[in-house]
Amino acid sequence: MGRTKKVGAAGKYGPRYGLKDRRLVAKIEAEKAGRKVCPSCGAKKRKRTSTGIWECFKCGSKFAGQAYRPPSM
Repeated sequence: MGRTKKVGAAGKYGPRYGLKDRRLVAKIEAEKAGRKVCPSCGAKKRKRTSTGIWECFKCGSKFAGQAYRPPSM
């Protein structure tokens, strides 16, 4: 759908909801989508599997954290 370099994933909302809300959504979705470093094995293979659940694909360990952000350890 509507993605550009400037707005990223929030481009799907078009001109709706206001600039501040769309920037906040773009920031949250960018944090949610990327791969993070696993605190157990140190590999950059940790990803969100569901709401508040994060899993490392290398060592298989699971962590509970915030809904859209990985647990800060």
